[in-house]
Amino acid sequence: MLKLSLVFLAAAALSGCAGREPITSTPRLTVVDGAAVLPPPNRQDLLAADRPALIGPLDTIQVDVFNVPDLSREMQVDASGRIAMPLAGTIDANGLTAGELALRVEEALRARFVRDPQVIVNIRSSVSQVVTIDGQVTEPGLYPVTNQMTLMRVIASARGFSEFARQDDVVILRSVEGRRMAGLYNVAAIRRGAYDDPPVYANDVIVVGDSPQRRLFRDLVAVSPVLAAPLIAFLQ
Repeated sequence: MLKLSLVFLAAAALSGCAGREPITSTPRLTVVDGAAVLPPPNRQDLLAADRPALIGPLDTIQVDVFNVPDLSREMQVDASGRIAMPLAGTIDANGLTAGELALRVEEALRARFVRDPQVIVNIRSSVSQVVTIDGQVTEPGLYPVTNQMTLMRVIASARGFSEFARQDDVVILRSVEGRRMAGLYNVAAIRRGAYDDPPVYANDVIVVGDSPQRRLFRDLVAVSPVLAAPLIAFLQ
């Protein structure tokens, strides 16, 4: 009787996982069947919307001053977001684009009587433009953000969902104009084309929820191996 009760409990807990909805066409998604050819993207499709790359603490940048090679150098932004250069002095680089920082360096050099300075700044590597993913993914951590970064790409970067991930309980935490905001997403629905894969930005925190039903199934199998065969047969 106890075994039978456990079977019914597991069946009720896991019934939501038994079926899988097929991918169908929606206003935002066109499904191409196997007999058709998926058309290639055009050039515009391959370009992501422009997002400004901002300089932050501990980023590595290259500063080149035209015709003044002694001032050209690769440097790391300090922990407070500043850089220090000969003649230019200390400059706050935090939150600036490469072009904006180049203008500030030119202004500082001009103030020190450098005639018509021309400066180019390139970001070599960035540790400040990252997204955090936590919860039920294979490799939680910090991942760099690019123009094309989306929720599903971040999850893929983290090696996908873990065993107990709940795909309909994925939260993106974001600060917008000083206000903390959260968005709840269903990755399974995104895969079906129900809505677009949302873009992800620097400083976002993504949390993948936990599925207690999956844990219940594992615990039942571990506690009573005799139930493993009928439970697996039921799920399949």
